[in-house]
Amino acid sequence: MITRRLILTCAALPFLAASGFAADLPSKITIATEGAYAPWNFTNPDGTLGGYEIELTKLLCERMKVECTVIAQEWNGIIPGLNVGKYDAIIASMGVTEERKKVVAFSKPYARAPNGFLTTSSNALKDLPDAGSSFDLSQSPDKAEAALSAVSEQIKGKVVGVQTGSTAATFAREYLASADIREYPTFDQLTLELNAGRIDLAVANVTVFKAAIDGSQGALVLSGPSFSGGVLGLGTTNVALREKDEALRKAFDDAITAVNKDGSNEALTKKWFGVDISIHE
Repeated sequence: MITRRLILTCAALPFLAASGFAADLPSKITIATEGAYAPWNFTNPDGTLGGYEIELTKLLCERMKVECTVIAQEWNGIIPGLNVGKYDAIIASMGVTEERKKVVAFSKPYARAPNGFLTTSSNALKDLPDAGSSFDLSQSPDKAEAALSAVSEQIKGKVVGVQTGSTAATFAREYLASADIREYPTFDQLTLELNAGRIDLAVANVTVFKAAIDGSQGALVLSGPSFSGGVLGLGTTNVALREKDEALRKAFDDAITAVNKDGSNEALTKKWFGVDISIHE
């Protein structure tokens, strides 16, 4: 696979000198993204990287006064690559889960992102119950599991696709066992399988659905409720780092606070998702 790189060179802006970022940060860091999860991150036809997280990374690196190189890494190996030192951080629509917390550290969240269901307009599953509702498996487990029970009954024996290594895959195996669960390497592959009729339903982060739906000319539709909490994590996206890199984690936390306070992250989320999913503290 050809490695795609994007170097974000950030000017040393005067106000950063007193911003409180750690003085012992390296002058250059490498950040991994997936490059296949539009509109969060994707690979352009010319091989360059684009999307919300690529533009967010530029803002964060400017505020940390660090030169950042962004590279694409397949999702299934993205955490192992971090821990062996292939790069210094991951910005790839990654949520916090108990399992992931055992092997990496996380920054504070920079966006919110529940999981939901995508199907085709010709599939009977387009009318799953509780459409438009949102349930938290941690805060309201009884309500969430009741909604999941209704969904599970509807999808019994159907083919459900998830991305390998994602929280959606864990969620599907635990709560949607009545279906035939199949894993695919990328979200793009899930949409191809849906359009080809080889799967009935895809489970993924709802924020990636807009681009897929907009590009499908009415063939793909959102269905049923969305879920967060529990095995899906906190319903947020965070920067992942090695546990030992505390100064870098603190710098990311301060930078995330800055872009949320000044509204620049809100503007980016509205640009790429059509709604504000930034964090308001």
